[in-house]
Amino acid sequence: MKKLLLLLAVLLVAVVAIASPLKVAFIYVGPVGDAGWTYAHDLGRQYVQNVFGNKVQVTYIESVPEGAEAITVLKSLASRGFNVIYTTSFSYMNQTFQVAKQFPKVIFENCSGYKTLPNMGDYFGRIYQAEFLTGLIAGAMTKDGKIGYVAAYPIPEVIRGIDAFTIGVRMVNPKATVQVVWVNSWYDPATEKEAAISLINAGCDVIKSETDSAAPLQAAEEHHVYAIGYNTDMIKFAPHYYLTSAVFNWGKFYVSDIKKIMNGTWKSQKYWGGLDDGVVGLAPITNNVPEQVKKLVKAMENELKDHKFRVFDGPIYDQNGKLKVAAGQTLSDQDLLSMDWFVEGVIGKIPK
Repeated sequence: MKKLLLLLAVLLVAVVAIASPLKVAFIYVGPVGDAGWTYAHDLGRQYVQNVFGNKVQVTYIESVPEGAEAITVLKSLASRGFNVIYTTSFSYMNQTFQVAKQFPKVIFENCSGYKTLPNMGDYFGRIYQAEFLTGLIAGAMTKDGKIGYVAAYPIPEVIRGIDAFTIGVRMVNPKATVQVVWVNSWYDPATEKEAAISLINAGCDVIKSETDSAAPLQAAEEHHVYAIGYNTDMIKFAPHYYLTSAVFNWGKFYVSDIKKIMNGTWKSQKYWGGLDDGVVGLAPITNNVPEQVKKLVKAMENELKDHKFRVFDGPIYDQNGKLKVAAGQTLSDQDLLSMDWFVEGVIGKIPK
C-alpha cells in the first residue's frame, strides 16, 4: 500500500509539472521594431507561443541596457519563477553567467557568447554561411567592383561575417573589393545610414548591412544602388534595389530547446547551427538577380548543407597577402570564434 501511494504521489507530481505552463522569458538588446536582430528573435518567440500554446507562458523585455540593469532584470525574472531565460546578445554573457550561478534551478541560454554552466548554455547560428552566399550575389551584381559593408563592432562574430562575405564576392569577381565602415553600435539608424551614404559616395554600388536597423538599405534605395540586408527579410525598406538578406530563423532553435526542457533531456551545450539546421538562411532572392546567379547560389547552398564545401577552406590570404590557411586546410571552429583578421579583398582596418 505504501509503495502504491508513493507511486501515485510521483505520478501526481509529474502530472502537475506537465500541466503547469513552462515560464519562458526573452531579454532583448534593442526594440522589437528594429526590423533586424531583435525583431528576428521576437519572431522566434512568437513561433514558440504558436507551437506550444498554453503549455508555455512567454514574456519579453526589450531594450535592456548592458551592465547592472541587465543583472537586475535577470534576477527579477528568476525570482519570479521563470524556468527558462534567453538573453539574446553577446553583451549579456557575463551578466547571465553571474546570475545563473545564483539561480542553479533556472535554465539560462545566452546568444552568441561562449561561457557555460550546468544550467547555462550558449547558442548561435553559422550566419557566416549565409553571408558567403550573399557575397556571391554582391560579387555578381556590382558593376564597378566596389562593395560597401556597414559593420557594427570589431568582434570575431562580425569580422567572420565580413570575411565570409568577401570570400563569396571574390569567388565570382576576383578583383572586387569590400570596403568596411564601423558604426560601433548594434542599433543606431542615423549613424548606420550615414555610414552607408559615405560608402556610396566613395563609389560603392552594392551596400551590405550587418547592423540591426534597415537604415543602410533605405540609404541604398534613395541613392539607387543595390542593397543586401541582415537578420530578416528587409525588402519593404528597399523595394526597387533589394537583393536578399542573410537571415536567422531562431524559432527552430527555441522550439527544439524548449522541447528538451519539457521532456527532461536538456543539457548545457554550445550550439552553433548552420544552413543544414535551418537556423540560418537567405531571404527570398529578388528578380533583380539574374537566374544564373540564383542557380549558383542554390548550388553552393546545397554544397554547404551537405558539408561538401566549407567557407574557410584554404588557400586563404589575409588583406596583406599573407597565407593564413593553406590549400587542403580549413579553419577550426575555435579559429572562427576568435577571428581577428581580414581576408584579401577587404578594405579597412580592425580597431584594436
